[in-house]
Amino acid sequence: MALTSVLLVATTNRGKLAEIRGMLAGLPYEIVALTDVATVPEPDETGETFEDNAREKALYYAGASGLLTVAEDSGLEIDALDGAPGIQSARWHGTDYAVKFRRIYELLDARGLATSAARFVCALALARGDRVLFEARGTVEGEIAREPRGTHGFGYDPIFYYAPFGCTLGELEDDQKRAVSHRGAAFRQLAAHLAAHPRP
Repeated sequence: MALTSVLLVATTNRGKLAEIRGMLAGLPYEIVALTDVATVPEPDETGETFEDNAREKALYYAGASGLLTVAEDSGLEIDALDGAPGIQSARWHGTDYAVKFRRIYELLDARGLATSAARFVCALALARGDRVLFEARGTVEGEIAREPRGTHGFGYDPIFYYAPFGCTLGELEDDQKRAVSHRGAAFRQLAAHLAAHPRP
């Protein structure tokens, strides 16, 4: 199928980019990342929700690049920690996930808990110029594993236990994870939208 458009995926996270490329494979778009376009300073993420931040980033990078742009904001919400780390997931207690994991277990232990219900959330927005063309949200429900397990995926995947598969997301192969993940749910909605509107 001939390419009909370029789609900028507004991320520098290689793990996310690989997942997203896989989920949009087969569509008539050339998928490019921020590293493929002129360097643009990162915007401040000032939103109060995942949706706010996804919208802000999509509009910012669409305006800066002139390209059809999809941006997403995602994170982990832990019920026993009042929804933390939430929209701060990427920056919460630095960038070392081993440190983040230890802090989560410390905070749970301080509440007399070894685990908690939790969910991953992904909100995305598709924009061109100064217009948001499409938005979607995906979630996956689970709980915090009693210890990190698995080397697949990235981020908080090794501590997110998914009961239907009896393992953490960090123990799933890429195609298994895409089938159940929050990002998979959101980007399948985007893929359907792009297939139905091939030249947005």
